[in-house]
Amino acid sequence: MKRCGWKQISRMRTGFMVVLFLCLVSACAIPVREAYKVDESLPIGSIQGDSFVGQRFPFKIKIPVGWQATTQYPEFLVEQGYGLEGLKATPFFLFNPQTKSSVQVDFSPARRTARFNQKTMETLVRMGGGSLASEIHEEHGEDTPIQVSEAVPIRLKGVPYAARMWAELTVKGEPREQGWIYAFAEPYQIFILYLITGEKRDMDKEGLEQALSSFEYLGVR
Repeated sequence: MKRCGWKQISRMRTGFMVVLFLCLVSACAIPVREAYKVDESLPIGSIQGDSFVGQRFPFKIKIPVGWQATTQYPEFLVEQGYGLEGLKATPFFLFNPQTKSSVQVDFSPARRTARFNQKTMETLVRMGGGSLASEIHEEHGEDTPIQVSEAVPIRLKGVPYAARMWAELTVKGEPREQGWIYAFAEPYQIFILYLITGEKRDMDKEGLEQALSSFEYLGVR
């Protein structure tokens, strides 16, 4: 069965980076940071108590009760329509094995000349929302129910700039919520994508908010 929206959301990460690059081309390209290279020899991280602590990427996040944390993509994400290439490149996942709700967390070093502020974050997530709505209506018809939120700031510990949007939609009688967060903490762009689905959406939303409120960027040492 072809699923709607997951592939569109997965492509937002690439779209954010393309738009940011175009903005940089038109600006004064003066480096504001040293080039940063991820140490791929380091393990991604490990579970410590009720949290996952990153090593390759410096972050910490609480694992909600009933959820699992993994550095390997869950197979059901492929069945839901996420692109395999994007999943393989994503270092961290939280998921509820019963409901198939999930959270993906990814990091990408910023370009040397990239400058960030809160307005940039909100502009980029807003563009993602417009793209998602257009593609859903194109695939499933203009009468497909979808409600897209405003772009809003979100507070993540250790992160100076972050914005969030989400869409509530119903496809073939199944309500779901898809959300995306774009953030920056030197020297990383941070991408968080989530999907809340299944019959226990309220409980999964609670778990999601617990995870997001616990997220902490630990900084590059």
